[in-house]
Amino acid sequence: MGLRTQQAAFQGMSGTVEYTVDHPEQSPVGWALVLHPHPLHGGTRDNKVVTTVARTCVQRGLLTIRPNFRGVGGSEGVFDHAVGETRDMVACVEHVRQTWPQACAGPWALAGFSFGSAVAAQLYAELADLDVPLPRRLMLIGCAVERFRYRALSLPPDVLMIHGEQDEVVPVSEALDFARTHQLPLTLVPDASHFFHGRLLILRQIVLQGLAGLREAPDASA
Repeated sequence: MGLRTQQAAFQGMSGTVEYTVDHPEQSPVGWALVLHPHPLHGGTRDNKVVTTVARTCVQRGLLTIRPNFRGVGGSEGVFDHAVGETRDMVACVEHVRQTWPQACAGPWALAGFSFGSAVAAQLYAELADLDVPLPRRLMLIGCAVERFRYRALSLPPDVLMIHGEQDEVVPVSEALDFARTHQLPLTLVPDASHFFHGRLLILRQIVLQGLAGLREAPDASA
């Protein structure tokens, strides 16, 4: 599937943050924000797990935003252990709401991979404190939330957690501890590594199924 993409930027807390917009073929039915892995270890918006999730969101008709965190590519600022990155993403959500009102009239999904999962989980909690629509689907992939957590979390019960059985970066035991603490189900991909080498099609199918009921799901902000 060929993607129509667009490059854009918004003002974060420490300067310009660049992002890519992936457009669905038809008018968007909603939107998605997909967050990349650790900026100091090669993580970018073009990471293959991020682009796999983004393409799947586009397939479901969602306008999909892939930012580069501060210090990556053309994004200004320096790595801030998820604190500044999360606050940048609060600004990103407001920017998207103002820039893409048609897409934002529908439901939205929030996904984070590895370091991005920590930003996604805390972004959800930050947004829960504000008077804005919450994402109807939160996806935490290769969950590393506790490694970068700086605040209390308030997570919905239908979080989609996806983890590789052979994850060499974030052990399965760590993901299980997080799932157990928050009483969340965990989807385990057999033999998959942290970056889902050779298992991206399986990851795509799990995400596709997770987004299937997006428009029918109850509004998490109600």
